[in-house]
Amino acid sequence: MRILVTGGAGFIGSHYVRTLLAGGYPGYEDAHVTVLDKLTYAGNRANIPLGHPRLELVEGDVCDRDLLRGLLPGHDAVVHFAAESHVDRSLASADEFVRTNIGGTQTLLDACLETGVTRIVHVSTDEVYGTIAEGSWTEDHPLLPNSPYAATKAASDLIARAYWRTHGLDLSITRCSNNYGPYQHPEKLIPLFLTNLLEGGTVPLYGDGLNVREWLHVDDHCRAIQLVLTRGRAGEIYNVGGGNEQTNLAVTERLLRLCGADRSAIRHVADRKGHDLRYSLDETKIREELGYAPLISFEQGMADTVAWYRDNAHWWKASKHRNDQGEGNRT
Repeated sequence: MRILVTGGAGFIGSHYVRTLLAGGYPGYEDAHVTVLDKLTYAGNRANIPLGHPRLELVEGDVCDRDLLRGLLPGHDAVVHFAAESHVDRSLASADEFVRTNIGGTQTLLDACLETGVTRIVHVSTDEVYGTIAEGSWTEDHPLLPNSPYAATKAASDLIARAYWRTHGLDLSITRCSNNYGPYQHPEKLIPLFLTNLLEGGTVPLYGDGLNVREWLHVDDHCRAIQLVLTRGRAGEIYNVGGGNEQTNLAVTERLLRLCGADRSAIRHVADRKGHDLRYSLDETKIREELGYAPLISFEQGMADTVAWYRDNAHWWKASKHRNDQGEGNRT
């Protein structure tokens, strides 16, 4: 079994790769993994076990059709994580988001068709649905994205679905809620706030902090992706939620407690343009069809995440101060 993982040196992709190589997914203990990653600021060689006998790292662009044509033959499946994913960056400049998220997905799917690799899991986000005041989104909810990032992910979902419908690719789509856990780049809310606190600084909270997000530990997300890879149906979309809604203020207060800080560390900053109020996924489908359920509680996951960042300052300091985003936090 050979799996191509695009974006496999990023936060979520690298967790999937590490778990796969560690024998964490039954039936895939001997799988060989090819990571294709452009190694931008968000991709990090230190995230994956270089030198592992079943791992190959290829530094390259998912938009490079010739590279993909040469790389794909011999692979049994593709798990497509590669994407620009930081909302604030998309507000400042959407060019790379359009190029990578839309163009990269289309190029990858064309190359899969040309080389006969038909099993694909396309990893997406709940942000494609927009915002919801009450209730939860099912997979057939209209796509109403409100940021350039979310719009490009919605477009890539539609392209992926079209390649299933038109060309018959054995393709499934996942849409996850907000992820957290070790190895997450310090531009995102939890690691940004956490590392600021570990350095004795303040945390820049958007607006009143009452925007609501559903939090999902990266390990639970990757288990769901593997379930979809092995048992998901072609042409289907699967929501993957954490079942734990929190305001950004509540998450901030939890981080303050875990880091031994108080509310004086909160620095309210001007709200983000078009800031979605609330996200909430209905994950009935993946639970009933595939037997998925999150295993890591938010309380335990947050405590473990704080401990990891305490113990791995060498990793996050290199990432954070190489490309410090200052005010930005993706929520």
